[in-house]
Amino acid sequence: MRLGVLDVGSNTVHLLVVDAHHGAHPWPAHSEKAVLRLAEQLGPDGALTDAGADALVAAVGTAREAATRLDTEDLLAFATSAVRDATNAAEVLARVREETGVRLEVLAGADEARLTFLAVRRWFGWSAGRLLALDIGGGSLEIAAGIDEYPDVAVSLPLGAGRLTRDRLAVDPTSAAPPPAEVVDDLREYVDGMLDPVVEQMTGVGWERPVATSKTFRTLARLAGAAPSSAGLWAPRRLTRTGLRQVLNFVRHIPPAQLAGLEGVSVGRSHQLLAGAVVAEAVLRRLDVESLDICPWALREGVILRRLDHLGPV
Repeated sequence: MRLGVLDVGSNTVHLLVVDAHHGAHPWPAHSEKAVLRLAEQLGPDGALTDAGADALVAAVGTAREAATRLDTEDLLAFATSAVRDATNAAEVLARVREETGVRLEVLAGADEARLTFLAVRRWFGWSAGRLLALDIGGGSLEIAAGIDEYPDVAVSLPLGAGRLTRDRLAVDPTSAAPPPAEVVDDLREYVDGMLDPVVEQMTGVGWERPVATSKTFRTLARLAGAAPSSAGLWAPRRLTRTGLRQVLNFVRHIPPAQLAGLEGVSVGRSHQLLAGAVVAEAVLRRLDVESLDICPWALREGVILRRLDHLGPV
């Protein structure tokens, strides 16, 4: 069957269309995205701005038209941190439904972590043993660990790269100067403080294979020397704590306006790179992870797999 997955994330609205059936590898048939950076379009009152809501409605409408044109049999539409945390989420969701016909399911942070973990488990298989799965999005950080297809521990923290860029670094994407050292140091201290209860919670959980997903981790791995995207989906990619520390110490001295010139760094998210690197370094350091594998599957694939599991064999 042909499934469409519409992921309204904190950075992008991403439509992924796959051909799949129960027990089979879901093969991508179409992918398109709109960069909205909703995590950066929340006002002082926590509400999604009118401009942000207008852009969201337009992007969802365009994705709905594409899914219809591509003959998708089912459209799985969900929203994550930026919409979930908006104080006017109910109004925005109602408007999206009324103007586009798409009903967005708002995922809880822990559910994001669980579904991402499911995708990671299916990608690496049972031979990976106990897994640790890390995901840095635009609005939140997800951490999950366990031995089964669903984790023993699944947590979500408001430590997304877009959110921290807006709230803690106050970075202007066009700035010709990097953030002051004291601002970056304050961010690192803040992230460490937010991780304290999670580190305590993860004590005793244990894992054999640490894994990371998300655009942020893929970009950091590329900057640390991992294979480029042109090497294909199956190319093994790793990120070490040493390599990550070197990347962090490098990018913190580069003006936001110049980060997009680095290989593997997308223009739309380049100014979020520093915040993402700070979070990644803190997580690896606090959880004592020396290196991790990069998984190409993440939340969208987890949603697809859950849907296929519910359909059962035909």
